[in-house]
Amino acid sequence: MPGTNTLAAEVTHVSKHGFWLLLGEEELLLPFSEFPWFRQATIEQICAVEWPSPDHVYWPQLDIDLFAESIRHPERFPLMSKATANTGSRGRAESGAPPSLNVGRLAASCYTIAH
Repeated sequence: MPGTNTLAAEVTHVSKHGFWLLLGEEELLLPFSEFPWFRQATIEQICAVEWPSPDHVYWPQLDIDLFAESIRHPERFPLMSKATANTGSRGRAESGAPPSLNVGRLAASCYTIAH
């Protein structure tokens, strides 16, 4: 559709230490040590990522919503909750990630899987 602005996000690599997320032309590492909510997630859940706005990244299957800046600089956003075995809201501290966003979201795809 002419004039439609779409945001593309995709997971480009997954390992036992974390995964790489491509946001437009910027590739970011999400180590499980900094983002423990993803540690027990399946590859399918990690790869089902949406980028609803330049500031937010969303994983609907996990109900994880992060500010892009908290991915770039996790040290600036202390952990607000611990990873749990069950589902539920997970997020970062103030400005880190609201529990969920009710905005339009765009799907992305997953490519490289590594051990």
